[in-house]
Amino acid sequence: MKKAKCTWRIQESIILPEEYSAILNEQKISPLLGQLLWNRGIKNAEQLEVFLRPTVENIYDPFLIYDMTKAVERIQTAVANGEQILIYGDYDADGITSTTVMKEAIELIGGEVDYFIPNRFIHGYGPNQAVFKEKIEAGTQLIITVDNGVAGHEAISYASNKGIDVIVTDHHELPNVLPPAFAIIHPKHPQGDYPFGDLAGVGVAFKVATALLGELPLEFLDLVAVGTIADLVSLTDENRALVKMGIEMIRTGERIGLATLIQTIGVKKETVNEETIGFAIGPRLNALGRLGEAAPGVELMTTFDEEEAESIVEHIDRQNNERKEIVNKITQEAFERIDSKEDVHIVAKSGWHEGVLGIVAGRIMQETGKPTIVLTINNESGTAKGSGRSVSAFNLFDSLNEVRELFTHFGGHHMAAGMTLPIENIEKMKEHLQNYIISNGIDLSQGQELAIDEQLQVNQATLSLIQQLSILSPFGTDNPVPNFLFSGASVEQVRQIGTDNAHLKFQLKQEGTILDAIAFQMGNQADELALGKSNFVGQLSINEWNGNKKPQLMVTDFSVEGQQLFDLRGKTKQQKTFPSKDTLYILFDKNSRTFIKELPNEPDTLEFSSVESCVKEIKKQQIKQLVFVDCPIDSEQVREVVQEAKIDRVYLILYSKEEAYLNGVGTREQFAKLYSFVMQQEQVDVRYKLNAVANYLNIPEKLLIYMIQVFFELGFVTIENGVLRKMDKPENRPLTESDIYQKRLKKIKTEEFLLYSDCATLQQWLWNKEE
Repeated sequence: MKKAKCTWRIQESIILPEEYSAILNEQKISPLLGQLLWNRGIKNAEQLEVFLRPTVENIYDPFLIYDMTKAVERIQTAVANGEQILIYGDYDADGITSTTVMKEAIELIGGEVDYFIPNRFIHGYGPNQAVFKEKIEAGTQLIITVDNGVAGHEAISYASNKGIDVIVTDHHELPNVLPPAFAIIHPKHPQGDYPFGDLAGVGVAFKVATALLGELPLEFLDLVAVGTIADLVSLTDENRALVKMGIEMIRTGERIGLATLIQTIGVKKETVNEETIGFAIGPRLNALGRLGEAAPGVELMTTFDEEEAESIVEHIDRQNNERKEIVNKITQEAFERIDSKEDVHIVAKSGWHEGVLGIVAGRIMQETGKPTIVLTINNESGTAKGSGRSVSAFNLFDSLNEVRELFTHFGGHHMAAGMTLPIENIEKMKEHLQNYIISNGIDLSQGQELAIDEQLQVNQATLSLIQQLSILSPFGTDNPVPNFLFSGASVEQVRQIGTDNAHLKFQLKQEGTILDAIAFQMGNQADELALGKSNFVGQLSINEWNGNKKPQLMVTDFSVEGQQLFDLRGKTKQQKTFPSKDTLYILFDKNSRTFIKELPNEPDTLEFSSVESCVKEIKKQQIKQLVFVDCPIDSEQVREVVQEAKIDRVYLILYSKEEAYLNGVGTREQFAKLYSFVMQQEQVDVRYKLNAVANYLNIPEKLLIYMIQVFFELGFVTIENGVLRKMDKPENRPLTESDIYQKRLKKIKTEEFLLYSDCATLQQWLWNKEE
């Protein structure tokens, strides 16, 4: 069997109240979709209306946020007095859009405004005192932070001491002590009463813009949608309204820079959705700050010049492509450093680009289901810097916060953290995390939790259903794309596709209905689908090709029930992926170890001595899958080991150096020819002349070696230091008296069965499965 990578949690279905069902009927919403809505907390007509059709009426009054009046009055005073205003932003997509919103809002009321986006490698995250000093000396009279600031005590204190007011607008976790800013605009301010605390940085900036302008600036909603989706905040309540209207603004608006970026991506502006933003627009804007300066992002969002927009987009595309290459390279190197037996993966190397380590950590965490920290080492400073990503079962921030003294810089939350620490503290951090897992009884063996919204039959996956699901969009944090479970369907037409066969494409068939399926980054698992009952979890989409539309399942995870046999017979390491995790490689002939040494990572091996000793070792090591490297003399040894050790996953390589079945036992004529040749020679150095003898006698070399061994055992020849000599007047003995000859007969029968039977036959034999 193959376990799912994640722990599946199927949402419990309930009988919907009659009143609610009546509301669904009025809205022409199917019961299945109604169940999904109910499970997402949409349980009455008012909630349904707001969810399906949010309007400006669902946007909260910005003056409900603490200090908003104070902040607006200060900005208005600065504009009226012609003060020089600085907007201090952040280097990600949320920071870029936040800066743009605040800049354009202040300019609309006639303000003299400049902006600064810090460089993560030079200035770090948040208010930087050196930058504040430079800007104040250059004439800045009011500083407004966007998407940062609540933790900027040092820089803000400096500005305050210089008589410069700082208005903080932020949405990140509030520290116990707030900085001495003139005003702090935060939806979760402890003295505030704002009804929704999950705004992104751009959402907070939009609130200030609304209060400043005295009306809802709809023209900024495109930026709000981009920043909110890219920052992965909750897409519920007010954020849902902002994003839904913002996407519509992107489709119909005329922001030149954004339109140029969308065109370069290859998407029609009128079809832009949250997926376009989350997987294309957001990553491109984020790439700027990951590799260098993010300011071009603000320039793109504010430009009115098409040529300038095209030039900036070309730069962004180059940065994004470079970012992808760097991520792929580091990810590959990081995976090579992972010990699969560890509960937390911590990998470090000098020279890794610090701007992409969070992405790399996320990829490893997704693949392995374990918390991961990726660090780049600076040998000159003696420090390591990087990012961590975690799973829901393990609070990364809390665990590391217990040893905050190990770090020179540290911050984060449940699922992610950033850190800088002395190199010598890496091992201390690793030891602490391992102890934390043990002492808190945290089980990481089950993988991440995967919520399943509903179980469907293949015939339920229709175009109509998929089109109805769109009313749940925009999808994102706290409103994910629905996951559906398909069980009991057969799998057909499995094939690997894409570069390096990285992906799988196949079909699910159930009661005559077929559903296309695609599984990205699962190309190396094609053999898993060959036999056994499979269960698939994924998201439904529409695959459109040449005007034809078909339902398609985007597979997220799958499991296979029952025993599985994987056929690696005759395959090289280039042709197949050889397993290593929780795996034992069994050798019947120690000389077959040369095959093992050719594999990329030499696995654990065991030389077979007896079924009993083999089974004992398997249970001791808690082995979950076996690889039989070579072919035994007795096929029953394979079956007995598998059954007594209760192994459900078996790989067969069955390498045969002798190729007994192909070369046979040797004919009477071949033995006679060899005997005649030996009797005519005084001696033959078989170390160097074997090939020549084989060619002369027209006998395959591997067969000839075996025949000479038979003659030696029967006393027809002697072999010393590789030199073969005939025996004078040897005793006349039949070939069948030779144990080697008898083993050869048995090996031929075994090879015929194990090497040339089809996989289904071997699977049935191996686990005694009945027809």
